[in-house]
Amino acid sequence: MRPGEHNGLTDVTGLRVGHAGLTGPGARSGSTVVLAPPGGAVAGADVRGAAPGTRETDLLAPTASVQRVHAVTLSGGSAYGLDAASGVMGRLERDGEGFAVPGALVPIVPAAVVFDLGRGGDPGARPTARTGAAAYDAARHGPVPQGSVGAGTGAVSGGLRGGIGTASAVLGTGATVAALVVLNSAGSGVDPRTGELLGARWGLPGEFPADLPSPAALARIAELYAGHAPSPGTATTLVVVATDATLDKAGCTRLATMAHDGLARAIHPVHTIRDGDCAFGLATGTGPVPDPDATYLIQAVAADVTARAVAHALLAAAAAPDRPSYASLLATGP
Repeated sequence: MRPGEHNGLTDVTGLRVGHAGLTGPGARSGSTVVLAPPGGAVAGADVRGAAPGTRETDLLAPTASVQRVHAVTLSGGSAYGLDAASGVMGRLERDGEGFAVPGALVPIVPAAVVFDLGRGGDPGARPTARTGAAAYDAARHGPVPQGSVGAGTGAVSGGLRGGIGTASAVLGTGATVAALVVLNSAGSGVDPRTGELLGARWGLPGEFPADLPSPAALARIAELYAGHAPSPGTATTLVVVATDATLDKAGCTRLATMAHDGLARAIHPVHTIRDGDCAFGLATGTGPVPDPDATYLIQAVAADVTARAVAHALLAAAAAPDRPSYASLLATGP
């Protein structure tokens, strides 16, 4: 097993990722869009957090009739940020993508949000349909920008800056599995005893630095975590996990379930009263239908890439004037 070319979600053939952030005084939020290939991708979802903010997740149930989605929108702004999906829908309609109904197309765009209201100072600075459209316009194949961008712009994790992280794996069968996370968790992704990133334990050879925080930095991480007590419903981690294998909706739902196992490895605690954790599973179907052994491996690796993506989010996050990042503390001396 090895990482894909970009070690990111776009290593799954056909997927594109775009970010857009708010600008101006008091703004620290944004949106991220994952675009499916033309014609859409099969999808499922699994919501484990106690305080989710979601849109169109019911239609992803294996018993529901719609079989494909055309994009997934992830956004800051709490429930207000769900409006970003409307901008993505508008762009998809313009480009001729959607579920055909008499005389029209209806793009299917599930969405989920994280709470970041007021992180930049202004609770009214939150994503809108225009932000979602901007993320759509920015969507590209190739390397995925990580850290304090898009839906992760205002994210906080365990008292540190959170953000966007991604990782991928190419299996011996030829299938690719990848994940993208928006890390905005009540729990911490750092081992309080050593300062090690919990998700890095699932890394591939050479993927993560061996350096650990100094004792002073570790004490600061512990202090930040002790003071990080968000109100119920004001933290969340979102995941999109995808493969190029051919899966049905039940298989995609199971993929999303396995992503939550990855969150449990990389964040402690997770799925709490304070979190609205949600995972989406996508299958683009450019590869064959996996046999049971190959399916088992895809599911297992879905948890691995999710855990790795959490670690990458923490490493890539940028320090803010009011909040350090893991990387900024890692760089401090004894």
